[in-house]
Amino acid sequence: MTRARAMLSRCLGASGAQDVAAAATLDDALRYLGSTPYRHDLGSEAGLADAQRAVSATLLWHLRVLAGWQPRGGAAAVRLLASGFEIANVDDHVRALSGADHSPPARPPYRLGALATAWPRLSPTRSPAELRAALASSVWGDPGADSPAAVAIGIRIAAAWRTAAAVPPAMRWAAGRAALLVGREVFLADRHLTPPTARRAARMLGSEAVGAVSFAEFLRYLSATARWAVDGIDAPADLWRAEIRWWSRLQRDGLELLRGSGLDSSPVVGAVAVLSADAWRVRAALELAARGGGSLEAFDVLV
Repeated sequence: MTRARAMLSRCLGASGAQDVAAAATLDDALRYLGSTPYRHDLGSEAGLADAQRAVSATLLWHLRVLAGWQPRGGAAAVRLLASGFEIANVDDHVRALSGADHSPPARPPYRLGALATAWPRLSPTRSPAELRAALASSVWGDPGADSPAAVAIGIRIAAAWRTAAAVPPAMRWAAGRAALLVGREVFLADRHLTPPTARRAARMLGSEAVGAVSFAEFLRYLSATARWAVDGIDAPADLWRAEIRWWSRLQRDGLELLRGSGLDSSPVVGAVAVLSADAWRVRAALELAARGGGSLEAFDVLV
């Protein structure tokens, strides 16, 4: 898997991301990124949201290239691990269809190419109910309701479940991600999971955790596969710290997978993890630059 390992040259790394974060202005940060692999689709006068989306689009392009080098099994793993881009498209689409208040302006969907799962069938839908029906007839399954919130959490839990089942090296990442999603949705946003989403979440987290009536009870009953992501978190408001831990684990495990000598898809999974963690850190660095510059100390674990 030499090509998978070669993809690491597309990463900015901790030092480069700190240079971006320390920039005095967003424009300075964008000029820096203009000489890096993240220059693709990056306008020199982009605002923060557009710049962060351009970083994500560059990651997507790298993953499309990586998937194109793989046999069918490796490409399928990349498609699952890159499902966040299809999810982002669905998020934008359902908000537009529902006329949700305070929705951001319409933006072009990510160009998924061969990494699309069901987007070609979802994008033509013209109402929230029609979108829900299209999801229900796809591998994503029924989110249980057609509101933007129900669709958003439903498709994310479905993605975590499918990844855990089909990509063994990513099982713990997927379970940990599901714990963060359910923790935020239920105990921070104070929204109930729909029955179909609760059933999928229970397969990874345990039925007692998903049915918990308090955050403390949720933590107590979480499955061992998922509990690592929220160890030491005492309140829902602190889940952002668990988010950093999750990305740290993603990069650390990804690097370990890339060091392996196996002939399976592990190096490919590792490359996706490291590239994704790098892009996440660059987006965080851009936000700091937009605020006048700062230190990425909170992300020093991502080295």
